[in-house]
Amino acid sequence: MEEVSPNSKHLTNDEDDENNLQEKAELDCENRFPEGRKDFVAPAVGMEFDSYDDAYNYYNCYARESGFRVRVKNSWFKRNSREKYGAVLCCSSQGFKRIKDVNRLRKETRTGCPAMVRMRLVDSRRWRILEVTLDHNHLLGVKVHKSIKKMVQSDSDAEGRTIKLYKALVIDSRGNNGNSRSSGPELGSSSNHHHPDRLNLKKGDAQAIYNYIFRMQLTNPNFFYLMDLNDEGRLRNMIWLDARCRASIGYFSDVIYFDTSCLSNKYEIPLVTFTGMNHHHQSVLLGCGLLSGETPESYLWVLKSWLICTSGRVPQTIITDRCKILQRVVLEVFPKSNHRFSLSHIMKKVPEKLGGLKNYDAIRKVLVKATYETLKPFDFENSWAFMIQRFGLSDQEWLRSLYEDRAWWAPVYLKDASFAGMAPSDTLQPFFYKYIYKQTPLKEFLDKYELALQKKYKEEANADMESRNSSPELKTRCSYELQLSKVYTREIFKKFQIEVEEMYSCFSTTQLHVDGSVIIFLVKERVLAGENRREIRDYEVLYNRGAADVRCICSCFNFNGYLCRHALCVLNFNGVEEIPSKYILSRWKKDYKRLHVSDHDGINNSDGTDRVEWFNQLYRSAMQVVEEGVISLDHYKVALQTFEESLSRVHNIEDKT
Repeated sequence: MEEVSPNSKHLTNDEDDENNLQEKAELDCENRFPEGRKDFVAPAVGMEFDSYDDAYNYYNCYARESGFRVRVKNSWFKRNSREKYGAVLCCSSQGFKRIKDVNRLRKETRTGCPAMVRMRLVDSRRWRILEVTLDHNHLLGVKVHKSIKKMVQSDSDAEGRTIKLYKALVIDSRGNNGNSRSSGPELGSSSNHHHPDRLNLKKGDAQAIYNYIFRMQLTNPNFFYLMDLNDEGRLRNMIWLDARCRASIGYFSDVIYFDTSCLSNKYEIPLVTFTGMNHHHQSVLLGCGLLSGETPESYLWVLKSWLICTSGRVPQTIITDRCKILQRVVLEVFPKSNHRFSLSHIMKKVPEKLGGLKNYDAIRKVLVKATYETLKPFDFENSWAFMIQRFGLSDQEWLRSLYEDRAWWAPVYLKDASFAGMAPSDTLQPFFYKYIYKQTPLKEFLDKYELALQKKYKEEANADMESRNSSPELKTRCSYELQLSKVYTREIFKKFQIEVEEMYSCFSTTQLHVDGSVIIFLVKERVLAGENRREIRDYEVLYNRGAADVRCICSCFNFNGYLCRHALCVLNFNGVEEIPSKYILSRWKKDYKRLHVSDHDGINNSDGTDRVEWFNQLYRSAMQVVEEGVISLDHYKVALQTFEESLSRVHNIEDKT
């Protein structure tokens, strides 16, 4: 590998800047845009290009359309080969003249303009934009259409190259304002030449998939994949799970998030992922798929295939984007699961759907309050009705349909479902966040797939070590805090510790109603309602001393998996010194993977001669040792020695027979 010199920065001087604008191999964007489409999408972080020239020409075309000129501010080169690997392109008004140049006759045009893009050559040998500033501090001129003094390509080559660039970059006409769906087919859209009955694979994608599967089958035990082929034998849909995914399913598939954002946002890769939450409140991958489209057939195939991969393990709760097609398909495949829409996805669409309304800020404030702060359906519906009437929104179609679907996304209607840490109010990030962008090609994603997983596994291993080898600092004298500091993983304990601390904001616990052993308490809490304003809120808590039940109207336990401050106050009021075991979920414990044993009913019920069941039982047991063995070097050495000793003992049985 060539040595990279961090100091090999190339700065152009002022004279070179002006000449560079004239003599750089530029494209006359106005003359070479496809007919009917002459506006360039603004640069954005994550855009990628085949070469530096492509990136430079794109920014130049965007600048011409916007009314400013481009200057190369910085360039970086490798020390030995002088290959360029980084650059900063900026507005020609960036910076200020040097003192010695001030007296020149040329009119001063520098204003210290901040507009720029920073890009770098990445591992895929493509140029990626890493940083963007779009704002200028000066007036922009009309579109620039200067004659080109020097051209390095013929007109026909330039035209083809520009159109190719344009196809690679156009996302949709409103790419950065949150509206992911275009009104019609676009040059950059995969739907232009996309057959609805097969994956829209680019050149080299099929080989990349083949190479990936081949590599995984050689190196990853228990790797599983399924392919769906159409009548012509072409790949239509695909799903895969590696060994770690399948092991994680045994632990963390009680609640899953089926992420289809790459499909709905028209990414280059039609990726869907199954994600869970581990005992450190970290996302874990439970499977991946590639789909030919957002169709009932594709969704039905991938969900049924995942069910096959998991040996029929059905989640308690499945979270998806708000989609009528998915609503029907999930009900068919997982009829006994709680299906819920992602609230964070819905709230992200609020600026797009309501941003143009006259009283948008006030509407959004009422909507947020109704969504996150109401405790009873009656209160939610009253708040919603007030919003519609107060702002005259009865004809707003999106709000009307949202209200009809309220039982699928509003927290006040979801209190009976278990979310295992993926509460309705939490933001659900894609598992490959920061690893995949709209223009990321499939080949690059498959190359980075294992790197992303390794990073996630390392984070989990480090969290395991930290939880087992350190004791958290106690902040109160509450017995509940001490009790769970010995049980919960470090991250979950921090979240629970906040509830213990906030018990002191609850200043009154009184009985409202008594029915035998069941008592309903009212807990008053001072909560922060504004920057410097607090208000008092009432929370009803049901307590059954005989059954050791405690349930708060805020439903923190179902949403987050641990008791809230209001329930803790009631337990404390009744002299309960320890939290009942039913409210200490095993999935949050430090040694959860040691205690948790996958379903082995098959081996227990078999007649002892089923070799498939033998294999499954042995594999599950071995995977538990593997999970523990990767925590540290010492764990690894002990696990490896154990396997070697076990193998030797098995061989001894053969020798005796």
